[in-house]
Amino acid sequence: MSALPEVHDAGLDALRRFVQAHPRLFVLTGAGVSTASGIPDYRDLEGGWKRPPPVTLQAFTGSATTRARYWARSLVGWRRFGAAQPNDTHRALAKLEGDGRIEVLLTQNVDGLHQRAGSRNVIDLHGRLDEVRCLGCERRMPRAQLQRELERRNPDWLSFEAADAPDGDADLDGLDFSAFDVPDCEHCGGRLKPDVVFFGESVPRDRVERARRHLAVSDAMLVVGSSLMVFSGFRFAREAATLGKPVAAINLGRTRADDLLALKIEADCAGMLRAL
Repeated sequence: MSALPEVHDAGLDALRRFVQAHPRLFVLTGAGVSTASGIPDYRDLEGGWKRPPPVTLQAFTGSATTRARYWARSLVGWRRFGAAQPNDTHRALAKLEGDGRIEVLLTQNVDGLHQRAGSRNVIDLHGRLDEVRCLGCERRMPRAQLQRELERRNPDWLSFEAADAPDGDADLDGLDFSAFDVPDCEHCGGRLKPDVVFFGESVPRDRVERARRHLAVSDAMLVVGSSLMVFSGFRFAREAATLGKPVAAINLGRTRADDLLALKIEADCAGMLRAL
């Protein structure tokens, strides 16, 4: 029992030394950062899926039934996802940025909680769920506005409750989605999609290049709450190692970059960063 505080203290001391030695950090965050805000993560301690993988772009665009299922689940899940609040990890990273210790914060999350906690120099690698994009005319609208329209068109679905899922939707399955009314773009009649990068979709090149420019002038990389199993995030750890920049990670369980890490701390990221 007495070993637990010693492990925590050793990890905290190592993290403190890492941060002090590298004043310009390139920080990458993942789903583990937002679990304390009530948003579930995707993977177990070995990096495997806890649930079926998210919908792919090809399935979403190719099937009206898939789109109806997605937006029905989103209608139910958004009520809690949209109300999620930043936690101690978000606030600690905002404080580090305010102290001039962070070159840029690259997040794989789509919840916008880093910005709500006060971080300013944030790159949303996979986009933001609080915006909706038309695949036809590229117009954007607030997700809250679409929520009101979904509720108006589908009042019978307002009584459903289901467990939250990581992408702002809910585990609402075994139902008939065929009658769910999905609105089209009011300007061009195009299909509406959350302004996030789906599986099977590429991260916009300019977003990747902006992150790479920040990495090039950073002293080191700090990974917080990510297994890096998705290549879009892992590539930055690999590039940091190629550039000779040390990489540290705070994450519970295995990461795809374990063999690249100069420091790995298997601990709750909120507790560790709060203490830092």
